[in-house]
Amino acid sequence: MNFCSNCGARVVLRIPAGDNRERFVCDRCDTIHYQNPKIVAGCIPEWGDRVLLCRRAIEPRYGLWTLPAGFMENGESTEQAAMRETLEEAGARVEIADLYALFSIPHINQVYMLFRGQLCDGAYAPGEESLECALFRAADLPWQELAFPVVHETLQRYFRDKSRGSGFPLQRGDIVRHPRRRVQAT
Repeated sequence: MNFCSNCGARVVLRIPAGDNRERFVCDRCDTIHYQNPKIVAGCIPEWGDRVLLCRRAIEPRYGLWTLPAGFMENGESTEQAAMRETLEEAGARVEIADLYALFSIPHINQVYMLFRGQLCDGAYAPGEESLECALFRAADLPWQELAFPVVHETLQRYFRDKSRGSGFPLQRGDIVRHPRRRVQAT
């Protein structure tokens, strides 16, 4: 950040009074510009014993499979964002069941909130951000072609819970980058 969005003056990086972290601060109007993690809301669209995935038509990870998810918009709830992203990316309407996974990804400043959702009518079609969409059983999932570590971790836990038949407890954790650029869930 170079300029204040309030008055247009240059900003400096410093620790404001009463704070403990560096922030961009305008010395002219004293506005503190906070930069906080972004919320990614998404869905595990369920249809019987299968889940709906989308093959990405955009970067990052063009051509790889993912759950429908994306950044929340102002003025919407996390459930609304998950339903909107599912409709935009997979042309599918879902009824949200419950929050299934909450993952922090500190190295990219994101928090993922993934809901279980039932497809309303089984209909789906790729949106602008998807090359194709398909329903997968656990045994047929393209595990080596999943776009993001958080999607891999979520689907592993989801199908583990589904096979146990004892419900879907809230899954939580951190997706962390290690020195060798590997990413793993904790």
